[in-house]
Formats: sequence, C-alpha cells, structure tokens
Amino acid sequence: MLTGIDKKIKNLTLELTQILSIVGTAEENNVVERIYDRFREMNYFINHPERVKYVPVEDDNLNRKSVMAIVKGEKKKSNKTVILIGHTDTVGISDYGDIKEYATKPLELAEKLKNLSLPEEALKDLESGRYLFGRGIFDMKCGVATLMTLVEMFSDHVEDLEGNLVFAAVCDEEGNSGGMLSVVKELVKLMEEENFDYQAVIDADYMAPRYEGDDSRYIYVGTVGKLMPSFYVAGSEAHGGDPFRGIDPNHISSAIVEEIDFNTKYCDKAEGEVTVPPISLRQQDLKTEYSVQTARTSYLYFNYSTHKSTPDEVLEKILEGARIAFEKVISNLNTEYEKYCKANNFPFERLPWKARVMSYEELYNRVKEERGLELDKRIDDLNQKLLAEERIDERIHALRLVEAVHSMWSDKDPVVIAYLSPPYYPHNHVKGDSELEEKLLNVVREVIDKTESEYEIRIKKFYPYISDLSYVSAPKDENAIDSLKNNMPGFGIKYSLPIEDMQTLNLPVVNIGPFGKDAHKFTERLEKHYSFHVAPRLIHDTIRGLLNE
Repeated sequence: MLTGIDKKIKNLTLELTQILSIVGTAEENNVVERIYDRFREMNYFINHPERVKYVPVEDDNLNRKSVMAIVKGEKKKSNKTVILIGHTDTVGISDYGDIKEYATKPLELAEKLKNLSLPEEALKDLESGRYLFGRGIFDMKCGVATLMTLVEMFSDHVEDLEGNLVFAAVCDEEGNSGGMLSVVKELVKLMEEENFDYQAVIDADYMAPRYEGDDSRYIYVGTVGKLMPSFYVAGSEAHGGDPFRGIDPNHISSAIVEEIDFNTKYCDKAEGEVTVPPISLRQQDLKTEYSVQTARTSYLYFNYSTHKSTPDEVLEKILEGARIAFEKVISNLNTEYEKYCKANNFPFERLPWKARVMSYEELYNRVKEERGLELDKRIDDLNQKLLAEERIDERIHALRLVEAVHSMWSDKDPVVIAYLSPPYYPHNHVKGDSELEEKLLNVVREVIDKTESEYEIRIKKFYPYISDLSYVSAPKDENAIDSLKNNMPGFGIKYSLPIEDMQTLNLPVVNIGPFGKDAHKFTERLEKHYSFHVAPRLIHDTIRGLLNE
C-alpha cells in the first residue's frame, strides 16, 4: 500500500512550497484553496464531496480559512477516529534578501544559495544533495503533503480501513492559531453529529536536532505550552538633570529582564524534560515625545514555556521575580545615590521608593473598590474603541486596558502590574494516566520497535516548539482558568479561546514530523530520505495502531 508514497510526497511537497502563503496575509488562502482542490480531485471525495469543506476563521478580516477532509472506513463499523493536523502558512521571506523571489522555488533556490556565504553546516548540507532548501518546505509543507498523501492512500482502500480519519489543514499557525481554534469547534461538532470516538491527534510538524551534533530522530508524545507574562511598570518621572528625584520605569523593566530573561530557575520541568528559559520578546517605555523628562511608564513581555505549570502558578512565579527585580533597583539606587551625595558633600537620606508588585486582577479589584461601575463602563467603552481598530495587536489591546485601569487608581506611587498577554497555548502532558494516553504511548513504542531504519528514533514527551497541538485540551482546574481570564485583559473580547470545547476534546497528541534544520531561517532545509521514506511510514503505522483493536 505504501509503494511509491515517497515520490508522491516529494512532488506534492514541492508543489505546495511554491505557493506563497505568508502568515497574516490574504495569500494564505492560495495554498488552502489548492489543498481543497487536490482533495476534490481524489476518487474518494469525488464520490463523497460533502466530506471536504472549508472551515472559515471566525471574525477574520482577511477571510482566511482552513480545509477539513473526512474519510470513513468500511472494513467494519467503528467510531474510532484519528485526527490529523498540519499548518499551511509560513513565516515571511524577507530574510532571503536579493534572492527572495526564489525562496519558494527549492530547485532554483539551491543554485542561488551556492553564490552566497553560508554557515558551514548549511553549506555542507547543500553540497551533499541530501536536502531541499526553501521557505516552508520544512515548516511545514512537507508535513502537510505527507498527511494529504496518506489520507488519499487510506481513502483509496476504505475497504481495509477500520475507523475514521479527520484531516485539517489549518491556516494562521505562525500567528494566533485562528485556523486551529475554528477547527476545534468543528471537531466537537463532528464528534456530536457523527458520534466519532476520537483516539488522538497526530501532527506532522517539523523535527530538528536538539543540540550540536544530535543525529537522533524524535517522536514527541505531548507538546510544550506557552504563556506571555507581561509587566506594566509605573515609575516616577523626574528631570534628566535631577534623576534621583524619580524612579525610572526603564530601570525597573531592565531589572525584570535581568532577573527573568534566560534564567533557568524559571524553566518548567516534567519527567526529566526541561523547557527553554523565558525570553523577552518586547521591552519599551511608553513616552510618546522627546523631552528631558524621564519616562513615567514602560512595559515588557516574555515568552514563557510550560510543561506542567498552569497560568496561576506561572503568575505566582513571575510576581516573585518582579519583586526581586524591583527590590534590587531600589537597593542599587540607594547605593549610587549615597556615592553621589558623598562625592558632592550633600547630606544623604534613603530614597522613598518601595517595591510594589501586584497582579492585574488585584489592580482591578482595588480600582473597583474606589470607582465601582464606572470602572467597568470605562473598560467596556475602551474595548469597543479598540475593537474598531481592526489591525490593533492583541498585546497592545491588553496593554491599553491595563493603562486605563491604572490611570483610574488614586494611588500614583511606583508599581509593577503583572498580567498575561495573548496568546495562551496549554501544554499537553501525556502521562499515561488515561486509557487514551496509555494507548497512544503503547502504539508509538510498538511502531518504533518494529520500524527498520538506519536512524535512532527516540520518544520524547514534549514537542518543544509551539504548535496547534496545544488546542485539543485545556486545564480543567478552575483556579488555573480563572487566573488566566482574570489576568489577561481583553480575554473574551479581543482574544478568545474555545476553552470548553478544548476541555471537551481532552485528547492526547503526538508529533511525527519530517527531519530538517533551520526553521524560520533562510537556510531552512528538509532532509529528504527520512522525511519522504521513514516519517510517512511511522505516521501510517501509528494511525493503524490507534484505529485497530
């Protein structure tokens, strides 16, 4: 049944790669429509056209959409169903510079790259002939092509298929996952209408070396999560010629970065696997003009990966981190001020600043005590005003709400407000506690054991790169969800998650992807042999194992 599948996957990979589909543009629909057309040309879907459909992204000003295809096995009646997902969008091509017109043309790009100064490893891979280069070929057009080819293969032999397949080619994965979030609702609807008994979700997103010289191949049973801890810092302005009269919010922000950024004490750990440490994604003051006055406010946010910590637990950690940072700033300021006074023969008195850190929820409650319903009306009015700005970033929307609430507070002393910015990706920890989790782990182990190849294939518990696999489950602990909603300004207004649908699905996940290197770099490349020969067979056998008794 798998004869010739490698060639089909390669050809389809090249075809899809050549269709530009940069995230956040209307061009995303180009590849989605081609995928839809390819399915409609398959024999099975010619006979069952109703089983291929578009799933529009809700409230999307670009009118983007995803594709869903359903195959129902006929070997014997079974409600068991495996979900397959892959994303169709890519990051941009500006990093290719003068040769960006070839970024999505792998065969031509290889020749152009020979004229550039490449990193040693990339040059070696280019010269080897074992890799295909191109934007999106690795992340993740090959994975989509693999899943499409497998769906076609199973659909051509439905008489041998026990159970069902649901494949979703989703847009916007590199952005805010609007495609997957809309698909989640459709999956719940299908489950109710078709009585599907979902077994697991399989993604075919990319897999890369984890460290220098790593030559293993990985199957990830589970996926990492992500939060965006954010800080609004209100300092006290001063004249630049008399800076000790104030406290600089940029100073406090920088101290928070120094405390949290790349600090492995904030790594999340589970089953011997450790997340990357937090990394700052933005830091700036909010002063809008030039003057010789120090800034009054600043803000910053971090990428924070999780394996087991829930939103309330992460918030507690970063509140403590901000307290440590603020206290260091005050201590250092007093030290330097004392030196300054001594150098000028001025009398020294300790500066009046106190380290104050609180959550957005705490700020809201304090202002609500003072202003009552006036606060909620202000928030509602601002939400409507911000929603009218279609292109406003979700993170800026959240920031504007924090600013507004803080501005209504009578207390104007320096303070750090910790909150959560969108997006939120729940981690999915497949422990083996449930029947479905245990089954998925057992199937993957059996598939690896029986697969003959020259590669060392290993199981890891968390796919280390943010992916749409996060959205087929969500924490059920009320404290975790309440903390998320109460500390993410604009949740349910500008940014929403189908939490209840995610909790309803509550599925284990696995990523079995192609192998390559340098995703999101101009040297992005796909290793052909593993990606076209081995990974498809691993996915095929995992599907069979999950559907068969």
